[in-house]
Formats: sequence, C-alpha cells, structure tokens
Amino acid sequence: MADVFSIIPASVLRNLSDKLYEKRKNAALEVEGIVKQLAVAGEHDKIAVVINLLVNEFTNSPQANHRKGGLIGLAAATVGLTSEAAQHLEQIVPPVLNSFSDQDSRVRYYACEALYNIAKVVRGDFIVFFNDIFDALCKLSADSDANVQSAAHLLDRLVKDIVTESDQFSIEEFIPLLRERMNVLNPYVRQFLVGWITVLDSVPDIDMLGFLPDFLDGLFNMLSDSSHEIRQQADSALSEFLTEIKNSPSVDYGRMAEILVQRAASQDEFTRLTAITWINEFVKLGGDQLVPYYADILGAILPCISDKEEKIRVVARETNEELRAIKADPAEGFDVGAILSVARRHLSTEWEATRIEALHWIYTLLNRHRTEVLAFLNDVFDTLLKALSDPSDEVVLLVLEVHACIAKDPHHFRQLVVFLVHNFRVDNSLLERRGALIIRRLCVLLDAERVYRELSTILEGESDLDFASIMVQALNLILLTSSELSGLRDLLKQSLVTAAGKDLFLSLYASWCHSPMAIISLCLLAQTYQHASSVVQSLVEEDINVKFLVQLDKLIHLLETPTFAYLRLQLLEPGKYIWLLKALYGLLMLLPQQSASFKILRTRLKTVPPYSFSGEQLRIASSGIPYSLMNYTGSGSQISEDGVMHDDLQNPHNGINFGSRLQQFDQIQQQHRMHAKTQTQSRYSSTSSTKLVQEVQRLEEPKRPSAAQELSRPPSRSLRRGPGQLQL
Repeated sequence: MADVFSIIPASVLRNLSDKLYEKRKNAALEVEGIVKQLAVAGEHDKIAVVINLLVNEFTNSPQANHRKGGLIGLAAATVGLTSEAAQHLEQIVPPVLNSFSDQDSRVRYYACEALYNIAKVVRGDFIVFFNDIFDALCKLSADSDANVQSAAHLLDRLVKDIVTESDQFSIEEFIPLLRERMNVLNPYVRQFLVGWITVLDSVPDIDMLGFLPDFLDGLFNMLSDSSHEIRQQADSALSEFLTEIKNSPSVDYGRMAEILVQRAASQDEFTRLTAITWINEFVKLGGDQLVPYYADILGAILPCISDKEEKIRVVARETNEELRAIKADPAEGFDVGAILSVARRHLSTEWEATRIEALHWIYTLLNRHRTEVLAFLNDVFDTLLKALSDPSDEVVLLVLEVHACIAKDPHHFRQLVVFLVHNFRVDNSLLERRGALIIRRLCVLLDAERVYRELSTILEGESDLDFASIMVQALNLILLTSSELSGLRDLLKQSLVTAAGKDLFLSLYASWCHSPMAIISLCLLAQTYQHASSVVQSLVEEDINVKFLVQLDKLIHLLETPTFAYLRLQLLEPGKYIWLLKALYGLLMLLPQQSASFKILRTRLKTVPPYSFSGEQLRIASSGIPYSLMNYTGSGSQISEDGVMHDDLQNPHNGINFGSRLQQFDQIQQQHRMHAKTQTQSRYSSTSSTKLVQEVQRLEEPKRPSAAQELSRPPSRSLRRGPGQLQL
C-alpha cells in the first residue's frame, strides 16, 4: 500500500470512494493524469499496481461507493493509457464485466459507463472480450432499472460499431452464443438479439446467411410475440434473409426446410403465413436439394390448404401445385412411400379441401410411379375404401378415380370389387347413400359390362342371402335408370339375337335370381317375355310379401320411363307380343287393386289396341305346353321367346336353355324361402321364450300378505293348494 501512496495520493483515493459523484469524478481525472505520466515514462509495472489497487480495494469492495469509484477509476486509467491500454485490458475489463451483475443498480449503471469509455479508447482490441461483453449486454437489455437499460443501449450501439469495422470478429464463435439465446421470451432480449442479427447481416464480410439455419427457428418464434414492434422487427429480418436467399447461388435449403415445416403448423396465423411463404419460395428455388424433404413439405402444405385464413390457403394451393408439377425420380431420392403415407394420413382429416388434394397426390403418383405405388398398396387400400363413405361427393368421386386407376390390372380390379362388395355388406348405409354414385362412376371409369359381370360373379356365391337380394335390387335399379349404363341396356336387348347379348344376360342371370323383381326386370329388358311370364307364374305365396310389392311398385313406375319406351311401343302389336301381355297381366294380378301401381298398369294395358289374336296364338299362350314344345307350330314355323313368328328352323332362343334357367331361379328362391322361414321361426322362438319367461315370472311372483294379515286371517279351504298346483 505504501508503494501505491507514493504513486497516488491518499486524498485522491479517499475522494474516489466518496459518496458525492463530483468528488469521485475529480479523483478519476487525477488518476487519469497519473497513469498518463506513468505511460509516457514507460513504467507499466506501476500502472499495473494502480490497476490492481482499483480492482482489489475498490471494485471488489463491499461498499457500493467504493465499487463506483473503482469503475470510474478503471475507465480513467484506460483513458490515460490511450494507445497502450491493450496490454492492460486483461486486468481492466473482467472486473467491469463482473460489475454488470451487481445488486446495486447504480453500480451496474457505472459499469456500463466505464465499459463504454474503455471501448472508445481501445476499439478493435476490445473484440477479444466480445462474447463475454455480448452475454453481459444481453442480460442488461432486460434490466429492471430503466437507467441501466438506457446505458446498456448506448454501450450496445458502440460495440456494434466496433464489430462492424473490425476484421478480428469471429462469426463462428458468435453463432453458438446467439443460438443459445434465440428462444428467450423476454421482449427486451428479443429486440436486442434481432438488432444484432440485422447489424451483422449488413456487414458484407460476415456471412450470416450461411448460419441462418442456426437461428431461423428463433426468428420465426418471435413472429408470434405479443409486442407488435418485435414481430415487425423479426418479419423485417426474415424478409431480408429471404431476399438474400433468392439472390444467393448456394443455400442450405434442407436444414431450413425442416424448421419451416414445423412452423407451418404454428397456432399463430402470421407465423403460418410466413412459413408457408418461405416454403413456396423454397419449392421454386430448392430443386434437387429439397427432394428428400418433399414428404415433410407436403405434410405442411396439405393442412394449410384448408386454413381459415384466405392468404394462407392461396399460398398453400400455389405451393402444392408447384410441388406436384416437379417430376422427381425415385432414383434421385424421391420417397414415394413417404409421400403416400402423408397423403393417406390426410385422407382422415376433417377438412374436405385437404382430403381432395391428398387424393390428387395419390392419383398423380399412380400415373407417374405406378409400380412403386402398387408396392405400398396394402398400406393405403383400406384407407381408400373407407374414403368411399366420405360425406363429400367430390371426395368420393376422386376416390373412385384412384380406385379405377389401381384397378387397371385384372388382379387389382377383382380385389377392388371384392372389397367394395364387402364394404357394402358390413355397412348397409353406404349402399343406401352412396351405392348408386359408386357403381355408376366405376362403370364410367372401368367399363360398365366389366363391372357388372364381376359384381354378378361375386354375388352369385354370396352366402348372406339377405344382402345378396338387397345388392342385386340396387344393381338392377342402377341398370334400369342410369344414363351411364345405356350401352349395357342396349346390349341386353340383343340377348336373343347376338352372342354378346346372350353372354351378358347369362352372366347376370345367376345373381339376379336372388330377387324375383330383378329377374323379371332383366327379362323385360332382354325381351325374353315368355320367360318373364314363366317367372311370374312360378311365384308362390311366400314370395308375395311387402318387400316384393315394394319392388314391384318400383318396376311399374319404371315401365313408364324412357328406358322401357320400346316395350310400350310393342304393346301396339299385341298379337305379335303375346308373352309380353301375359307377363304384364301377370304382374297386374299380383298388385293390390287399390294401389297406385295397379291403376297405372291397368291404365296402360287398357290402351292396348283391341286386336284379336289368332286361334293358334291364343292356344299356345294359354296352354301349359313345356318350353321344348310350345315354340313350334304345326306348320314348322316357330314362335320365338319374344312371341314373334319365325319361318326358319334356327334356334329362336339364341342357345339359351330357359327351362334350365327357370329351374335355377326356383332353386335360389327356395333357398331364400327356407332362409326366411328359419328367420321367422328364430324370431318366433325368441319372442315365445321371452313371453314364456315373463309369464312364469308373473305366475311365480309371491303374493304374500303382511305378517299381521297372515296371523289374523282364518284358514280357508279354498286357498289350499295341492302339490304341483299353481295359484291363479
């Protein structure tokens, strides 16, 4: 200490720790003069003694005024050293930095002031302490004292100036420091960090863009800050970086794409919009770099297509189209399975627009990479089948297009129809609500005849007779009413003329046997009127039930539609189409007289011209002659299945054995009758058992009087029961 007093007078040291600022300031000026003289004399050892005194006796003192004096003294010593201060910074700067965490706000304020003055003197030599200074400034930016914050801001601006003009600043060492603090929520710290990012990005020699992935997530996190100013600053910084990306030949799109994908799912609307905008630019600019990330990008885009904010929806749709337009190759890293998985997952979302785009992706992949998609078919097929129950018609139509694309191969076609029938079986509501739409669309996409033949083959062996009947009735109604199946109807009308018509008629016949009305409709469509009459005549009491009458009612109304215009015109020649008349009169006899259908059909039959039949025609029409005989007249002419007279000896049935067909119909209907009887017996048995149990419980229910009544009641002979008797 004696050596120190020989350098610095005791009065100066005393004033340096005075509570009055003016005295401390004057003492500091004297310290500055003393150090300056020592520096000129080259006595750096004595300067080191002075600095140690200021550190140990003042900045480390428990007295606040001593600490204040020590800080101002260190700044004064640095000013006195001027250009030679660099060699003493290791002694001077650390105590000042330590004072930034002092409990006394005034000490923290003087620490900012001291470091400011030190920095002005040493400038570039100051960079060696940058990381520690940055850490201290980051904390001070959120200081509870406004004066300290203000002082810290002044110091911060000076440090930024020094960094921007220095060639010793290491961005590689700074980035980890920045990355650690990017997720801090304090608004003052966030402003501080964005300020530094912006400043460093403006320095030409510092490549902040190359390190953008390290702090990009933090910037996006600030977009949802409650402070409008912070959101604006973060958005401004991001916009500047995006501009740089557009103009840069080398950008690490991959790492940033991962961050953008996560941010596109943010709860904050502005964050989602910014993220999807960046993704849009990346898809345009990224090229091959983004191929491994296509699945993740698609997973971010699809939900945004249904976003509640229109701006986000517009950008997401544009991005989706851009991404789908890129024809990447699996050999280049394009993961078809991953894309399919994303599309499949979004088929279950609640948003219709997203489901539609997911289906568009599956369809696109099928067209471009069919082999690869079919390899993952088991993963998506069930989901595609469930999508047939989607509430949106547009979704269902797109699903059908996808299914049709898959079903181009015979194996997958068979699989599709089998699964479709299975879905109709387990979900009757699907058949009711969407059956017609699904079948009609498939007929357009996959050829109506092919679809109906396959359905008929499957239903022919259907073990669930109730379902088979319902399904056949639905298919028959679609066949008779859909414009898409007009070609199929025209082919069936040629059943007695062409081989193709006959083949189609026979392929449908077996499964159509599950429904009497379906068979009758098929025969009327195929103009096999004699067989239609035979089917009507073969019906028994069990067949004429409510369901049958409902189906008959539908057929009678359909006979008045354009589909059966040819049939109504044939009624103009009753002598030629005697079996048609007999079939229609047979249906009329089955209808209740008070029903609307009865009146419609009777009115129609009344319009038939009152031509008289020839005796031979009446005899044949009313006879019970079997098929094998009734088609031949005594003169060698034949009466064909449709009732038309033929003079040649060719087979009028076009090779169709109608006797065998009628037998087949009877056999299948017998199965239905037995099934219905079994069900009725089962229901009756169940009902009877329930009633019997209830009756026994009622009879066995004790009707005991109270104890007092039992004791007071005299014995009665009429109430006595013998063994095995019940009291009634």
